[in-house]
Parts: sequence; C-alpha cells; structure tokens
Amino acid sequence: MAFEDRLHKIISRYENLSDKLSDPSKIPSQDFAKIAKEHSDLSEISSSAIEYLQNLELLKEAEDILLNSDEKELKDLAFEQKRESKANLEIIKENLKIMLLPKDIADEKGAIIEIRAGTGGDEAALFAGALFKMYQKYAENQKWQFEVLSISGIVLEGCKEAMASISGKGVYKKLKYESGVHRVQRVPTTESNGRIHTSAATVAVLPEAEDIDLKINDKDLRIDTYRSSGAGGQHVNTTDSAIRITHIPTGLVVVQSEKSQHQNKAKALKILKSKLYDIEREKKDKEMSDLRRIQVGSGDRSERIRTYNFPQNRITDHRINMTVYNLEEVLQEAKLDQFIDALAADDQARKIAQEEN
Repeated sequence: MAFEDRLHKIISRYENLSDKLSDPSKIPSQDFAKIAKEHSDLSEISSSAIEYLQNLELLKEAEDILLNSDEKELKDLAFEQKRESKANLEIIKENLKIMLLPKDIADEKGAIIEIRAGTGGDEAALFAGALFKMYQKYAENQKWQFEVLSISGIVLEGCKEAMASISGKGVYKKLKYESGVHRVQRVPTTESNGRIHTSAATVAVLPEAEDIDLKINDKDLRIDTYRSSGAGGQHVNTTDSAIRITHIPTGLVVVQSEKSQHQNKAKALKILKSKLYDIEREKKDKEMSDLRRIQVGSGDRSERIRTYNFPQNRITDHRINMTVYNLEEVLQEAKLDQFIDALAADDQARKIAQEEN
C-alpha cells in the first residue's frame, strides 16, 4: 500500500471512531473501552497524517505554479512554498515512520517481574537480591508503584527467587528489555585467593494482564488452601492462609503464602493472569513472524543479555555491544535508562529498516 493511501485510511478510521464516540449510547458497553483506546492511540498519528497530506498538496500547487505561471512574484512565492513544504514533509514523514511501526499493545501496561538465582550458589542469590533492589529503585525513580509479591530462599542480603508487581505508565515498554540472563563476575568476600567467580540470575518481565485482555473461567481453576507450618510440624497460623491456584488447561501453578488468605488469592490470580497473557502473546508473536527476535534479541529467558564485571567496574549489554564503566551507579542508583534508551533506539531502527525492505 502506498504511503499516502495508508495515511488516508488512518484519517478515515479516526474520523469514524470520533463519530461513534460522539454518541456513546450507541456503542455496546463491552466495546466502549476498546474503541476509546483505539481513538486515543490514533489521535496523534491522524493529526500528523493530515499535516503531511496538507503539505503534499501545497507542494503540488507550488510545483504547478512554477511549471505554468509566467508571473515572477507568484513564482517567487511558489518557490519559497515548495522549499518550505519539502522540508516539512521530510520531518513529518520521519516521525510518521516511527508512529506507523507495529505497536506492542502491552507497552503501556504494568508488569510482573520475576528474578531467580541461577548458577553460582550463594553468589547467584546475592546477585539476584541486588537486581531486585535495583529494579525497586528504578521503579521509585520513575514514580511507579512497586509491590513485592514474594521473596523466597533468603541468603544473607540475597534471595533465590523474588517477584514484584510494578504499575505505572509505560512500565512494560521500558522493562521488557530486561528479560534474559544477567551474568555477574566478581570476587566473593569468602574467596581468600582473590579468584573471580561467575554466577547468573534470570529476569523475566511479563506484561500485567487486565480483565479486558484475558478472561479465565472459574471451572478452569483449582484453588487449594492449606496451613503454613514451621519446624517440628507446628502450625504457624491456626487458619488456612496459603493459596495454591492451578490453571487446569495449562498446568500452570501459582502459590502465595502470606498471612492474609484474601490477599494471597488476589496476588496469585494477578500472577497467573500475567503468565497466561504472556503465553498467548508468545503464540501470536510466533504466528506473526519473529517479532520478539526483531525486538533487540529474542528476549528469551535463556539468552545472556548483560554482564556485570565488578573488578573492572564494567557492564556490557551483549545485544547492542554497549559497555559502560559505572557499575555501582547502575546497581545502587538504578541508572538503567542509558541501556533502555539505547535498546529502544536500536529496536526502532531495526523495525524501520525492516518496514522499508
């Protein structure tokens, strides 16, 4: 489809949605949120499309005058109009190319982040704990809400596994680049010979599913409640508090075991929905070519994405061959935007190149 034809279709669609929203009573209640969101999403690109087509028309008029008119004053004005319109078209078209790229519908969602210690024993657990604190600090810097869902296998200042829910504008859009294997190289405090040890932690970032995205049938869930127990079989609580939810069709299991049974159930369902939503997204991505691989590597949990080298105060992101020498700042102050911005720019450039080929 020609570039201008695409713009006409976008403008027409936006105007159609505007007409529908002018009389909300005619929109089925279940469709209103979806229509309103599409209208909002098309607002900026529709305005730019109109501006582009207007400048295109002005350019054609100016060229027509230059070709057919003998009046010097009119031709001078036309020449200036042609120069201005061509400059405007170039700028607007570059912006439109970015706007027309396939959108990840999950970008504006919150996220569930899971961090698990990998190879490396206690060192891996310490690193997993450091990463969890880094993302907590990053969320704080971004004015996002960070809710700890679970932490288990606590080792000194680290942990074997940690999970949190992060909510706010554009959470997944930024944090999706963090999925993968993070490797650390450092000398453990217990190492007397000064040898550098290598360990790793995996990070999984899942877009947080909303009811509008995913419906789960109650009949597909098995919910078990049980008591937490301490050493010697002594019951810690006298009421059922731990919750285990099994999604029967997929076999996915989520367990929450804090004090409040009601909170446990709500948190477990939130995690389960996000995992099921991620599975559905993965299926669609495979059907629509290798979208994840286009997005700066596959984002696969098994892919080593970044190395944190303490002796050299160095962090290297292997996807874009980017190295910085402010490791402590990144971990302690969550200076992650230098990586996220570079990854997003690389992602964008790859997509534009693919669209043009």
